[in-house]
Amino acid sequence: MTGVSNDQQAVSWLAAIWAARYRTPARFVALIALLLPWTTTGLIFALIPWLIAFAFVDLREFPRSLLRPICLLPIALVALAAVGTLWSDAPWPERIHAIGPATKLLVIPLLIYQFERWPYGHWVFYAFLVSCTALMLYSFAVAIDPALSLKLYLSRGPYKVESGIAVRNYIDQSQEFALCALALVYPIVALLRQRRMTIAVLLVALAIGFLANMIFVVVSRTALVTLPILVMVFALLHLRRRTALLVVGAMVLLALLLWNVSPNLRTTVAKFSADYETSVQDGQVSGMGSRLEYWRKSLGFIADAPLVGHGTGSIRGLFASVAADARIDPLRGEIVSNPHNQTLSVAVQWGVVGVLILYALWFAHLSLFRGEGLAAWIGLLVVVQNMLTSLLNTHLFDFTPGWVYVLGVGVAGGMALARRGARLVHAKTVPDQAEA
Repeated sequence: MTGVSNDQQAVSWLAAIWAARYRTPARFVALIALLLPWTTTGLIFALIPWLIAFAFVDLREFPRSLLRPICLLPIALVALAAVGTLWSDAPWPERIHAIGPATKLLVIPLLIYQFERWPYGHWVFYAFLVSCTALMLYSFAVAIDPALSLKLYLSRGPYKVESGIAVRNYIDQSQEFALCALALVYPIVALLRQRRMTIAVLLVALAIGFLANMIFVVVSRTALVTLPILVMVFALLHLRRRTALLVVGAMVLLALLLWNVSPNLRTTVAKFSADYETSVQDGQVSGMGSRLEYWRKSLGFIADAPLVGHGTGSIRGLFASVAADARIDPLRGEIVSNPHNQTLSVAVQWGVVGVLILYALWFAHLSLFRGEGLAAWIGLLVVVQNMLTSLLNTHLFDFTPGWVYVLGVGVAGGMALARRGARLVHAKTVPDQAEA
C-alpha cells in the first residue's frame, strides 16, 4: 500500500509540475504588469525569467502562429528599424540605440501564443489593476505631502517636487489611470445586469478614484483629450442607441460641473492656448507650441525622403541640421530626437513604407478585438488609446505606454483568440450532436 501511495504521490507531483510549466510564464507576465506602473528596471529583470519559462512550453505551433498579420506586422516594424540603420547618416551608436524602442513589439507574438492556449490572462489584468490602485492611493498621499514622492529619492539630480506625481511623470500616470477607469466600465455594466451589486459598487468606487485623481490632482492634456473619445467608443459599441445618447449627455453635464469645481482641470485646459501664445508671439519653448514646430520641421524632412525615410536614428541629426541659434530663437533652436507624433517619427526614419506597416499593425490589432467579452474590450481600449495618444506623442515607442500596448494586445489578443476558437468548436459540435 505504501508503494502504491508513493507512486500515486509521485504521479501527482509530476502532474503538478507539468501543469505549473504553463502557469509559471503567466505568473511572470503578471509580475511584469504589477511592476510596470512603478519601475522600468524591475520590469526588464522580470522579462528574463518569463522568457526562460516560455521556452519550456509547447512551441510546436509557434512558427505557424508567427505567420498571422497580428504577429507578423510587429516583427516587420522591428525588422524595418534594424534594416533602416543601413541608410542612416547618424553615428552607429545612435542607430543601434534607436532600434531599442521598437524591439518591445517582438514580445506581442509570444504573449498571443501563450495566452491563446493557457487561460491565465486574467492574472495579468488583476495585477495591473491592483498596482495602479496602489499608485492612485499613493498619488493622493503625495498630493497632500509632495515630500512623500519617490522621485525625490530615485532621481539622480535635483528634482522639482510636483503635486501628485508619485513616480515617473504625470503623462504615464494619467494614461494608466484613464485606462483602468475605462476598462472597469465593461465589468461594471455586466455586473449590474447580473444584479451583483456589491462587486459592482466596489469597481465603481475604484473607477471614481482614478477619475478623481485625474480631475483634482494631476492630469495630462493627452489623457484629457482622449478620455471623452474612449467613453463614446464604449457607448457606441456596447450600449443601445438611447442609452448611448444618455451617456453622452451625462458626460457633457459632468464635464461642465467638473469645470466649475476643479481648478486643476481649468488650468490644464488653459495651457493649450497659453502654450500656443507663448510660442507664436514670444518665440519661447512651450509644450504645444514646441510640438507644432517639431511637426512643421518633420514634414520637411519627410518631403526630402518620402519613400524609405532618412534611416534609423536620424531624427536628432536632422533637427540639428536646421536648428537656429537657441540664444536668438529658443523655439526653433531646439534639437530633439522625438517629434512627439508616432506617425511623423516613423515617417522621418522609414518613409511611406514604415507608415504603411505602422497603420497596418494598428488596424490588424483593432480587428483582433471585434466582438464581446472583457478581453476584447480591454484590447480595443488599449489599441484605440495608443492610436489617439500617438497623435501627440510617440507612445508606441515610449517605455511605459509602449509596454502597456504590448501587454494589452498580447494578453487580451490571446484571450480573444481563445474565446473565438472555443465558439467555433462549440458551433461545430452542436450540429454534429443534433445530427447524431
